[in-house]
Amino acid sequence: MIPALLRRPPGLRLVRLNNNIGLRTLMTLQDHKYTAHATARGQGRNGQVKSDDDVGLELRLAMPRSLGGKGDGHNPEQLFAMGYASCFLAALQLAAGQQGKTDMARNATVHTQVHIGKPNDMDGFGLEVEIQVEGVDDQSLIDAGHARNSPNRFIKNYDFNYPQTNSQFTVTSVVGHLLEQDFDEHYGWNACDPFALFDAPIVTRVKKENEGISRNLATEARRAQTLMIWTDCDREGENIGSEIVGVCRKAQRQIVVRRARFSAIIPQQIHNAAQHPVDLDMAQSNAVEARMALDLRIGAAFTRYQTNTLKARFKQLLEVISYGPCQFPTLGFVVSRYNQVKSFVPEQFWYIYLALSREDGSTGETEDTEFTWRRGHLFDFEPAFALFQNVLASPTATVTKVTNKSTKKWKPLPLTTVELQKAASRLLKISPKKALDIAEKLYQGGFLSYPRTETDRFDPQFDFMSLIGKQTDDPAWGQFATTLQNGGFNTPRRGKHDDKAHPPIHPTAHAGNLAGDEKRVYEYITRRFLACCSKDALGWETTVDVVYGGEEFYATGLMIQERNYLEVFPYDKWSDKELPHFEEGEAFVPSVCELREGQTTRPNLLTEADLVALMDKNGIGTDATIAQHIQTIIDRKYVIERMQGATKYLVPSTLGIGLVEGYNEIGFDRSLSRPELRREVCLYIYLHFWPTQLGGDVSIQTERQMVQICEGTKTKNEILAENVEKYKEMYIRTKQEFNRILTVRPSSHTMGRS
Repeated sequence: MIPALLRRPPGLRLVRLNNNIGLRTLMTLQDHKYTAHATARGQGRNGQVKSDDDVGLELRLAMPRSLGGKGDGHNPEQLFAMGYASCFLAALQLAAGQQGKTDMARNATVHTQVHIGKPNDMDGFGLEVEIQVEGVDDQSLIDAGHARNSPNRFIKNYDFNYPQTNSQFTVTSVVGHLLEQDFDEHYGWNACDPFALFDAPIVTRVKKENEGISRNLATEARRAQTLMIWTDCDREGENIGSEIVGVCRKAQRQIVVRRARFSAIIPQQIHNAAQHPVDLDMAQSNAVEARMALDLRIGAAFTRYQTNTLKARFKQLLEVISYGPCQFPTLGFVVSRYNQVKSFVPEQFWYIYLALSREDGSTGETEDTEFTWRRGHLFDFEPAFALFQNVLASPTATVTKVTNKSTKKWKPLPLTTVELQKAASRLLKISPKKALDIAEKLYQGGFLSYPRTETDRFDPQFDFMSLIGKQTDDPAWGQFATTLQNGGFNTPRRGKHDDKAHPPIHPTAHAGNLAGDEKRVYEYITRRFLACCSKDALGWETTVDVVYGGEEFYATGLMIQERNYLEVFPYDKWSDKELPHFEEGEAFVPSVCELREGQTTRPNLLTEADLVALMDKNGIGTDATIAQHIQTIIDRKYVIERMQGATKYLVPSTLGIGLVEGYNEIGFDRSLSRPELRREVCLYIYLHFWPTQLGGDVSIQTERQMVQICEGTKTKNEILAENVEKYKEMYIRTKQEFNRILTVRPSSHTMGRS
């Protein structure tokens, strides 16, 4: 659920309509369960009121003494306070029942104070309500009691006073993008040539399933002075925020728009964001719109053409054969690795194996030491055999050097989204998409910081100790957190990436009641955070260099001195490997010296973790969308998941291979199934809109485009037009040579030595 926040003026606003008759509808009702009737007569607040339904009620009214009256009767504020208290108590108990916490609200008491006075920002009088709840310790139940229904049954509106800014807030929400882009009815599937979609007008409208959400935003906006956007603080969130603005401004043109910036759902950041709002970043929003429009045109044109053409040729194809600018390069990586594996031809090699077995003088146990040949291995038998013969001619091996030095195993870098997805797949056996979904849920629950970030270094002012302190009670890693508090803390390593929006992923609260995959993802993130705040593991490394028959060999041993971060981070392995004592100049007769034979090993098929790394390296998708692109090619049945032992590999289907090989066969300079074109387009768009936020090495093509961008300002439409032209050319050539795809044969590349 993605929050948008509306600031409302305090108090109630009176509405006067035609001829003293006013109707103000806050929401539409499906039906009327009950209707109350009331009549007022006499001198207004000093008159009489009467209800005539069910058990009738008749009261004499009198102005209270504080307003200059006698105070010898009832007043409307008393009735309002009693009604509000009873309704709030009922709402509180209903929420408790829905959450399975009935007993927690059974003995609740609600006190209300209703104040009448002059509002700060309007004429007339307004009401202000203060609520005090006794007998309920669960704040979530009290908050739920404030909820109002909206036209969407999954979305509530929450009203509360925020004294820090002297404002009355209503918090509501959306569920992702409000709007969708599509072509109008004149450009239906069979109504036009797919090529026409490159220039067809695009219609932007509220998604049908979001119409209730849109009505709710409009209703709340009409009663608000300020709209504050609280969507996720990334490019996508900025664009969703601009969609919300569009809907609200149709209902209230003068509404003031502000943007809350935060990285975690914790009190400190929420209060800071509420009190120091900024402007919505329309540059980021425009870039997202450009990407979405480009993806729609390209995806629709190629999908329709290849689906219609392939179905006409292969009657057994029943589903849409979709194309996506990120989807196909992702598939291309899987097919490329599959072809490497399939065409792999092992090669023989030879190496000299040298080992020494001798008795330890102090323990009497036999110690075996294996030495590695400095040459590694040779692919030609004759030279390897000749060297082996020379070695055997020597009576002894001689120790030429014994090197002892300190060494360390680096603690992990702070966690990014891409690294989380790779670790989830490789270590936790959880798919990247599922891991990201879990992290998002934990973020919404206030247990994690925002899980979509490219940043792998913490700000120097980051408050580590308060977050470490929240983990000290955990039975698994609490003791380690305590040692960090007591002098074991060491500043985390600083990576090279900073997206200027969010810190690395880290825990924001202790979560002791999780289970299943949620627990495993939270545990990995927490242990990694604590490991980042610890010290590198320290060891003592010994290297023994040996010469035997003119050939060089070596053996390496390790003694771990301080495990440090390894104590809390079991996902990294570092083990002792003891060596017997050797002295420089020492000569010995090897126990074993053999010329052994081996073979090069074929590469493995891609795992999801491998694919995530390739996509990240080549700029395909974003840290937040990589997992979805992988899931898409699986759902489209272009790729099949295959388990080998405990590892899941990705294997392209016949259809997936045919599409990629076919497009490669056409011979584009930048194939539709290769990453260069998509990377170029994405960087082109994003560098234009915020060139200072992207760093690192980029391709020569992208460097040229950066120069072009720096030389002059371009509009979103100019960027779209230029990139659409590139794909138009590729579409025309694809159509001309599509027969190559229909007749493609699997490739037979041969891998070299490894």
